[in-house]
Amino acid sequence: MTQALAAARRLVPRFAARAAGSDRDGTFPVDDFADLREAGLLGLMAPAHLGGLGAGFSEYAEVAYELARGNGATALVFNMHTSVTGALAGIPQALIEALGVPESFLRARDRLLAAAAQGAWYAVAMSERGVGSRLSQMSTMYSAERDGFRIKGSKAFVSGAGHADAYLVAARSAADPSLVSQFLVPAGSAGVTVEPTWDALGMRATSSHDLHLDVAVGADALLGGVEGLALLVAQLMPHWMVASYAAVYVGVAQAAIDAAVGHLTERGLGQLPAVRSRIGRADAAVAAAWLAVREAARRVDEAPGEPATNRWVWRAKLLAGSTAAEVAASMLEAAGTSATRRGHALERLYRDARCGALQPPTSDVCADWLGVAALGGDPEADGTGPRW
Repeated sequence: MTQALAAARRLVPRFAARAAGSDRDGTFPVDDFADLREAGLLGLMAPAHLGGLGAGFSEYAEVAYELARGNGATALVFNMHTSVTGALAGIPQALIEALGVPESFLRARDRLLAAAAQGAWYAVAMSERGVGSRLSQMSTMYSAERDGFRIKGSKAFVSGAGHADAYLVAARSAADPSLVSQFLVPAGSAGVTVEPTWDALGMRATSSHDLHLDVAVGADALLGGVEGLALLVAQLMPHWMVASYAAVYVGVAQAAIDAAVGHLTERGLGQLPAVRSRIGRADAAVAAAWLAVREAARRVDEAPGEPATNRWVWRAKLLAGSTAAEVAASMLEAAGTSATRRGHALERLYRDARCGALQPPTSDVCADWLGVAALGGDPEADGTGPRW
């Protein structure tokens, strides 16, 4: 067992004990993130020479699964942070050389990763109202200024808004809207405003509020040091925009089974054949989904961006989303009406699990991507609308 996985497992009971309160109040799990910082997990993806744990995607998936067994909302925000640090740490050297990435970006990247290893954490500001996470359709724009860039626009579903140290902001070029770039914007920058809007069915503790931007940033805030990389990275490294969610929702599904077993055992209902059947089917479904996530993660570590790898990435997201929703619903039905009361773990897990299929890319988008691929088409190019 790795140091990171052992730390994650130690945190599960703490997260679980706090989960009901943060869900009920819709408040950010501040104490959970203090624990993550103290355990060094915010530096999970940062290289060892920068003070981090140097994890690969497989180790991330194992850690995220465990954290989600404690609190899915905490694990989901942690996923956003690691999608930033993991993508930064995992940019292939060949791509860096091919794009002519400037040395200044590499220095800035190392500063960001070293800061994460010391406890800084980053949120993702990508989605917008009306277009979701489709990068090519965003209305947030940026323009070049004398010493850097100005970014103007609004983002929705920014998990951890108001608590992160910086935001990964996706925006389109005002000069050439076909160019989509990403910037790391410090949270305390003038012109960055959080609007409390998050009051949702599930994942209530993620504090996924709206973020409004009219902000000037320096040239080194441009990730990659080259404009227009966001769409390319989405296609070359889809695991951070697709499959990273999968481990979280499989963990939520397993938590639903655990909660149901505890509830049913306490009430002496485990001897009922219908109950045993539901538990057995749920156990098999979660095990299968988890195997798919692990296979995707293994392939990402060994052959990132390869067509076969990417198919597993999309399979993992599809299976995780559908499995979480189906298993949580079945466990709630097995447990009975008493488990639907507000404050019961299964009631919360049911709502959290239901969000998995809706998390972009949605299950329908994943299934369509896989269907195009199975029919011999190009899943990135074929279809009625852009994936990103």
